[in-house]
Amino acid sequence: MVKKLYLIFIALLMLTTAACSSTSSTKEEVSDAKVVSKVKGTVRVSLAGWQLESGIDPITGIENVGLKDFLKKEFEPRYPNIKLELYQVPWENAQAKQTAMLKSGDVDVLYTGGAFASQWQKQGLLKGLDPLIEKDSSFDPNMYLKGVWENSYSTKSFDKKVHFGIPAVLGKRIIIYDKKLFDEWGVDYLSNNPTPEEILETAKKMTGKNPKTGKKNYGIWFDGKALNASTFVALSYAYGANGGEGTLNDLKNIKWNLNSPEMVKALDWLKEAAKYAPPGILNTQGNENFGLENNDIAIHLDANGASTMGEVMANKNTKLLDRFESTLNLGPNGEGWVAVDPFVMAKDAKNVEATWEVLKFLTGPITQKYTYDNFKFTPTLTDASFVSKEDKYMKTAMEIAQVSKSTLLDEADPFFGSEIVPAINGFISKARNGNAPDIQSYLDDLQKRAEKWSANQ
Repeated sequence: MVKKLYLIFIALLMLTTAACSSTSSTKEEVSDAKVVSKVKGTVRVSLAGWQLESGIDPITGIENVGLKDFLKKEFEPRYPNIKLELYQVPWENAQAKQTAMLKSGDVDVLYTGGAFASQWQKQGLLKGLDPLIEKDSSFDPNMYLKGVWENSYSTKSFDKKVHFGIPAVLGKRIIIYDKKLFDEWGVDYLSNNPTPEEILETAKKMTGKNPKTGKKNYGIWFDGKALNASTFVALSYAYGANGGEGTLNDLKNIKWNLNSPEMVKALDWLKEAAKYAPPGILNTQGNENFGLENNDIAIHLDANGASTMGEVMANKNTKLLDRFESTLNLGPNGEGWVAVDPFVMAKDAKNVEATWEVLKFLTGPITQKYTYDNFKFTPTLTDASFVSKEDKYMKTAMEIAQVSKSTLLDEADPFFGSEIVPAINGFISKARNGNAPDIQSYLDDLQKRAEKWSANQ
C-alpha cells in the first residue's frame, strides 16, 4: 500500500490529527465551475491520512491547500446539492477504524490502503462498481493507467471479475543512482532498465574508499525491513519467481512454488547485495543523505526521489536533478512493486447515486491534480500533464505502474504478509551479519509452511 511507509515526502506533509467536519460553500470561494450534477444527498467520506486543513509545508515553506478548502472551491459548485461529511483517520490505525465504520454502516466512501480494501472486498463489505460504470457514459476507465486498472488487487477482486475500487494514488518505487559518485569511481551509468546482475556488479565496484574524496561509499541501499519486501518482489519479476500458481480467491488450492531455482536466485542476490549496503538497511536507516549533497550511496533501490524534489522545491537546487538519475525497476520490462491506494464504496452506502458522484470526483483529474500540486501524490492517470516537467521521478514511477502486474507475492496475500515477508527480512538480516542460512533449506521450510497454511484454509 502507499501509506507513509514509502511516501516519506508526503508523510512529512501530513497533519495526522483526527477530524470530522462537513463542507459548506461561501461566495468568496465559489469557483466558476459549472454544475455537473444536481443529485441530492449526504455522503460520508473516511480518509486515511489526508490533510483536511490548509497549512504550511514544513519542507518548502509553501502553503498547502487543505482538502476542505479545495472541496469548497471545486466540488461544491459542481455538486451543489451533495453534502460531504469528512472523517480523517491516521494511517496507524486506519484498518481497524475503517473496518469498524464499514461494519456499523457509518461510512459511504473510503480512501484507504490497497491491502485493506482487497480484504474488505473478500469479506463482502464493499460494493462492486461495474454496474455503475457500465451505465455511466461520463466515466471512462481508460483515463487510468491500464496496468493499474486491470491488474491491481487494490481495485479488482482476486478472481479479476469485479472492480471494487478506483485507483487514486500510486507509490513511487524506482531505482535512483548518483551520477556524481559514478563519475568519481569511473563507473558507467546504469541502463534505463538495469538487470539485477548489472546492479550487483556496479554496486560492488563502488563500495569502499572513494578514490577521489577518500570517504567511505556504499554501492547500494535497499530496505531490509520493508513491510512489503519490495526489493524481493522486484527480484521475483526479474527471475520469473511468481511464488506459485492459483488465485487469492481460492487460498486452499494455491500450488506454492517458493523453493524453486528462481527463488533461490532471488535470495542469492539479496545475500550478495547485503555486502555492499550500509548496516542501517536492517532498520530502514542509512540512507538519510541520499538525494542530497552529502550522499554516500551509489544506487538506491525502491527510492522515491522525495529528498531531491524537496530540496529542489525549497532551495531551487536544480543541479541535484541532473545528479540523481532514475531508472525503471528490476523486472524484464521494468516491473517492480507498485503500491496502489484506492477509493472504495461501502456495500451499504445510503445514497448510491450521490456516493458514485463523489467517488468519481475524488479519483478524477481535478482532484489528482490537486493532490499532486499540494502533496506530490503520484497520479494514476494516463494523462497526467499537470506533473512538473522537472519531476522525472514521478514519471518513472508511472511507467513502472503501467507495466507491472500483481502476483501471489503481493500484500493482498495474507500468507505473504504474515510469513513470506518476515522470512525474507530475516534472511537479509542474517546475510548482512554474515550468517546467511543455506538458501535451499530455508526456502524448503517456507514451502512446507505455505502448503500447510493453504491446507488449513
